[in-house]
Amino acid sequence: MSAIRRSTAVAAALTALLAVTVTACGPSDDKAAAPGSSAAADQKGQGDGGLTLPKGVPTSLDDLKQWKDGGWQNWDEWARKASDFVNPIIKDHWKTDRLAKAKAAPEIGVQATGAGSEFDATDPEPRPITAEQVDRPYHQHMAPVGKIFFDSPKGPMVCSGTIVEDPAHPGKSNLVWTAGHCVHSGKQGGWMRNIVFVPSYNDNGVPMNQVGGTPSQQITPYGRFWADWITTSGEWINMGSEERGNGGSAYDFAVLHVKPENGGGKSLQETVGAAAQVWFNSPSADQLSSLDAFGYPAAPPYDGALMMNCPARPGRLVMEQGTPAMHRIGCTMTGGTSGGGWFVNRGGKLTLVSNTSISSNAHTWLAGPHLGPEAQRVFDGISQKFANQ
Repeated sequence: MSAIRRSTAVAAALTALLAVTVTACGPSDDKAAAPGSSAAADQKGQGDGGLTLPKGVPTSLDDLKQWKDGGWQNWDEWARKASDFVNPIIKDHWKTDRLAKAKAAPEIGVQATGAGSEFDATDPEPRPITAEQVDRPYHQHMAPVGKIFFDSPKGPMVCSGTIVEDPAHPGKSNLVWTAGHCVHSGKQGGWMRNIVFVPSYNDNGVPMNQVGGTPSQQITPYGRFWADWITTSGEWINMGSEERGNGGSAYDFAVLHVKPENGGGKSLQETVGAAAQVWFNSPSADQLSSLDAFGYPAAPPYDGALMMNCPARPGRLVMEQGTPAMHRIGCTMTGGTSGGGWFVNRGGKLTLVSNTSISSNAHTWLAGPHLGPEAQRVFDGISQKFANQ
């Protein structure tokens, strides 16, 4: 089946982007730094001698060996706080066949909320928009988008993510944007493990039943990039739920700093040749004429093999009184799309304004957080942490 062409607005932005790159919080567990952000943990960074890791995560060479030999599967001691994040590289842990077995992250669904919502800021429920296939190969059409793989107590799982520009390292970003629930389970859990990002996953869109036997250079064309630090909002850590959407969903975003599994001197952005800019404090959803949501839906009727897109006009959705209005669009994408970027064309540049967080139980719409001051604090914290590296 031939791919359906993505929207004109995003196509124009990508053409401009690739032409340049190819040629040339409620309370947090950590309260001492910027409120509402896990960046507070950066005051005691990894390796500075001041960080106390929870029992069960590697703190010595012997611990690291045990971790790599399967110790990571012990979930009795689950690192929860922002400062507890740890993610040592386990080379070849994510081989092509294991990538293919990863399931969609638990879908965070909510009952439909239409014009009768108790919150005046919630717009009528949008009509469903059928997701479209993105043109292939993906590295030529939507290079910044990829899949995020991680291990959870329920097994290997998958979300979507986007390479984003880093003001501290122009043209050399190692930052990836995704949803908070793709890396941390929220109020009742902790950090996921063995978190990697694969840009332009399954570049030519081979069927999922063939992915395990397809050469790795086609499935992971740029390799695998392991997160060596992640920030998410304190609101998500303390309020978020994997089981149902709630007020924490308005803060369901995260940023990964990554490094290549096999080493090398090039940044993620240099390797892939593209990154999206992030627009913080953008207009509210009802003031945006259109946007495009991208991701790899992996729950039925999809299987995670293909990158999909929903072009739509957003509306507003308020989950709880006192929390920011989320963006909401009609879209049939399912689990696995979580964390995928929502984009507009801003000045000819691919620009991220949200990410997939929750969906209706019937998979007729998606909602994502408005990226306000809380999101900017999370982003600035991780950018500044690695500014001199």
